[in-house]
Amino acid sequence: MRQGFVKVAAATPNVRVADVEYNKQEICKAIDEAVSNGAKIVVLPELCVTGYTCGDLFTQDVLLKKSEEALQEIVAHTKDKDALVFVGLPYTVNGKLYNVAAAINRGELLGMVSKTFLPNSGEAYEMRQFCPGPKKAEWVGAPACAKWVDFEEEVLFGSRILFTCKEMPNLVVGAEICEDVWAPNPPSVEAALEGATVIVNCSASAEAVGKDTYRGDLIRGQSARIIAGYVYANAGEGESTTDVVYGGHNIIAENGVILSESPQFTNKIIYSEIDVDRIVSERRKNTSFQPLENGDEMLRIPFSIDVEETTLTRTIEAMPFVPSNLQDRENRCEEILTIQAMGLKKRMQHAHCKSAVVGISGGLDSTLALLVTAKAFDMLGLERDMIECVTMPCFGTTDRTYQNACTLTKKLGATLKEVVIKDAVRTHFRDIGHDENVHDVTFENAQARERTQVLMDIANMTGGMVIGTGDMSELALGWATYNGDHMSMYGVNGSVPKTLVRHLVKYYADTCQDKELSAVLLDILDTPVSPELLPPKDGEIAQKTEDLVGPYELHDFYLYYILRFGYTPSKIYRLAKYAFAGAYDDATILKWLKTFYRRFFMQQFKRSCLPDGPKVGSVDVSPRGGLRMPSDACASIWLQELEELK
Repeated sequence: MRQGFVKVAAATPNVRVADVEYNKQEICKAIDEAVSNGAKIVVLPELCVTGYTCGDLFTQDVLLKKSEEALQEIVAHTKDKDALVFVGLPYTVNGKLYNVAAAINRGELLGMVSKTFLPNSGEAYEMRQFCPGPKKAEWVGAPACAKWVDFEEEVLFGSRILFTCKEMPNLVVGAEICEDVWAPNPPSVEAALEGATVIVNCSASAEAVGKDTYRGDLIRGQSARIIAGYVYANAGEGESTTDVVYGGHNIIAENGVILSESPQFTNKIIYSEIDVDRIVSERRKNTSFQPLENGDEMLRIPFSIDVEETTLTRTIEAMPFVPSNLQDRENRCEEILTIQAMGLKKRMQHAHCKSAVVGISGGLDSTLALLVTAKAFDMLGLERDMIECVTMPCFGTTDRTYQNACTLTKKLGATLKEVVIKDAVRTHFRDIGHDENVHDVTFENAQARERTQVLMDIANMTGGMVIGTGDMSELALGWATYNGDHMSMYGVNGSVPKTLVRHLVKYYADTCQDKELSAVLLDILDTPVSPELLPPKDGEIAQKTEDLVGPYELHDFYLYYILRFGYTPSKIYRLAKYAFAGAYDDATILKWLKTFYRRFFMQQFKRSCLPDGPKVGSVDVSPRGGLRMPSDACASIWLQELEELK
């Protein structure tokens, strides 16, 4: 419950067709199990109190009476259960029979949500027994057996009902029943536009070859379309097999991602946690997600659940920018590289460039920039020798990075140009009165700015364009020299975080046919990340970026959840502890999270004047579309929250 997480369950109990007493016991057992496992929302299948496949037995008074009695007992059974429970049953109103989902909370019947769309073709013939629910929710008389149980005189009935959590205002639950989600305009669309963040579906969807895949795509797609959590509980074994088989295929999805899914042909309970705050954040940023302007508002019924720490079982990826599905790896990497290359291709065509100039250092970022540039030249039909790769050795350059830069350039067919900048930098130091032996920020940035000047001037000489190499992680931390490596004529890596840079270079190394090229790419990957602005020690890199600003895998994690979802610092800290358990202790995670926030706010002025570059993912720091943030915003409230963490 805390920080927006609510644990949900989709349960398929064992049933016997028309054996209401047996079904009631199995439903109560499923509720008990789900609640004991921490579920706060529990969803059971359509008409599970009687069994979905009763056919014309639904017209029998004895079955309907027993069903209502069973409902009363199920309601009473939940008195001490801390959950919102949805159970499917037939329900009579004014002499008509309806297929409904009863919403129950702590021994109270909150409402009866009616099915809107009744299937009536093929093996389904619901219109033979049931009526579609009313367009407007209404208060109706309590079940006929109310005289035997302590029930309210009236209960809310209809499809346009929402259930709102008192303790967690963003948790608003809407319900639909089976066929409703298969309709062209499902009731869940209106419910979401009226504020529902979680949709439940009590279903009885029969199996057929390939239907499980279609059903999974449908639920995943609907959760994405309405930006909501979706809990789908399906009928399973125990239903009549006279004509069809039911497989108990349960699904929990959130905004286009399936969080949990049961195998077919097993009656079981599945669980996951829906991040309600994440849903609200997504809707807040989506300007096409607009509340309905016309029509009556849906009626809201409050419910109550205890606020507790929810143990997370959903996967928290340590590297959210990196494709987690290895089967999709090649397609994803090719797509990213193509987006980068297409952006550069268009810009070079528009500027009538005769060459591209890349400062090549033997590091990851310049390597990716060169690979992208080579791909763009291939698209343009230009010879790769028109790519000017410039290596500019200075005080911190090591032989390893120098040799890798040279080898990489030659293997890709680009032109290598070496400009030693030591003398130029020393002259600059003399001009401004700086002691070369003082290795401060002036010592470092003078080299970076000299390199940028060299690249710009060579581009002028060759009618070319300077290709930016800096990545998004560096820009987020401000780990770039203002008007040095921070500047270029087109930044191909500007929306690619460091963890993804590594992944793309590794992909290229694994798939290229040239063994020597692959070997140099792998060695570049194995080289510590460094700007190489300080003199090496015993020939080895002395200045390791991650020792100074922290691990990039942590910073990329922070960057993703700050910009993508606007999470609070405490929530990001909690998620990081899950994602990096065993890799970093809590103190380390908190230390670098504080560092990230400080640097992120202090260094916005560098991001406010970035060169153009292509967006490749959902997170971007471009001032033109990715991040419109004042350069003098204060980080105090974010840092204060971190200081309060224990």
